[in-house]
Amino acid sequence: MFNRSIIKELEAWKNKEDRKPLIMLGARQVGKTSVLKRFGKEQFVHCAYFSLDEEKGVCDIFRTTKNPVQIIEQLSFLSEVPILPQETLLILDEIQDCPEAISAMKYFCEKTPEYAVACAGSLLGLAFGHEGFSFPVGKVDHIKMYPVTFTEFLEQKDAGLYRYYQSINDIEPLPQIFFDRLSQAFTAYRISGGMPEAAMAMIGKDMKGVENILQNILQDYALDFVKHTSPLLANRISHVWNSLPSQLAKENRKFVYQLVRPGARAREYEDALTWLQNAGLINKVSLCQTPQVPLKSYEDLSIFKIYCLDIGPLRVLSELSPKAYFSDSPAFKEYKGALAENYILQSLLANGIKCSRYWASGNKAEVEFIVQHGMDVIPIEVKSGTSVTGKSLTEYNKKYSPSMRIRFSMLNLKRDDTLLNIPLFLADKVKYLCGMV
Repeated sequence: MFNRSIIKELEAWKNKEDRKPLIMLGARQVGKTSVLKRFGKEQFVHCAYFSLDEEKGVCDIFRTTKNPVQIIEQLSFLSEVPILPQETLLILDEIQDCPEAISAMKYFCEKTPEYAVACAGSLLGLAFGHEGFSFPVGKVDHIKMYPVTFTEFLEQKDAGLYRYYQSINDIEPLPQIFFDRLSQAFTAYRISGGMPEAAMAMIGKDMKGVENILQNILQDYALDFVKHTSPLLANRISHVWNSLPSQLAKENRKFVYQLVRPGARAREYEDALTWLQNAGLINKVSLCQTPQVPLKSYEDLSIFKIYCLDIGPLRVLSELSPKAYFSDSPAFKEYKGALAENYILQSLLANGIKCSRYWASGNKAEVEFIVQHGMDVIPIEVKSGTSVTGKSLTEYNKKYSPSMRIRFSMLNLKRDDTLLNIPLFLADKVKYLCGMV
């Protein structure tokens, strides 16, 4: 099993003086259940697990009473381990299937804070529209979980190389032997992506397993579209989801409704986009033509790009063979860039960097991402290889003279005045390399 960095966040939650019930958000198959069970086993005397998707009778308990003492007493009758204050981690999985359980967290917070309760939900956003549902605002703690990062993948794949990776703190070129080995490990990661089961199969060099696992994940997502929505909305969600490869294949990546379906209009597909966001399957990046603080005040929500939660499912959704990563074919150049952008976005998000905007100046220049850090706006350019020609970042620099510019590429680590070039495989260390911690 991967050593997930989110365990540290869970430990901090456990030790909080004013700890509230926890809600862990994250897309299906990113590893929420296994992480919570491991955390419960290692950090508590007992771990009581209930899946509100599989155990429908458990939901009846929450529908019958809102009293947390009664709820715990009744859950204890169904549990193989005792549910005790401080000693037991009570896990409520797939909690979106029982809105009453989410609402009950208010009373757990107010009346029984001594109990450690952790809730997980893959499609939690879908519960918000449930009739009579009341979200316990201010009564729960939140943690969001993302796919396995390259750092977590590397620790499992090559412990020695991982230790070297962790030692990189200074901005200076990496010795070629380490650069090459990290590049090779990164290629393996790009093939599987960060869905834990697929990533573990990749480490075991089971390429057929990687493909089958990712195909099954895509099928599970498609079943969710049907299971949790109306037939009309499910059809529209499917159209948007399946258009992802063609959306990202365009040079500017801007979301175009006509690529979803001929004649498609925004108002028809807004709910589908919202559903995919709430399910954690896509990340939305909006245009911001005026990179000033606060960025939120200047973004144009009507113009945006969408990226996949992870490069593994995106590759398979795009019907792209793993062999493409070993090819220098010009035919793959454009889409290789899209995959690199998708990777950088998921890495930044997983490392706590809010990245939901990009910059463009008409049709002249475009910078893939801009990030607000304090009173600074940092432009981020992404290149998939060693060719870094392009005028966009230079144009941005002329207009706004930022204190720092970041370019991700497959060139070695180097600073040139205000421009910091970071190899793609070091994206997880950007906060340390840029002094953002």
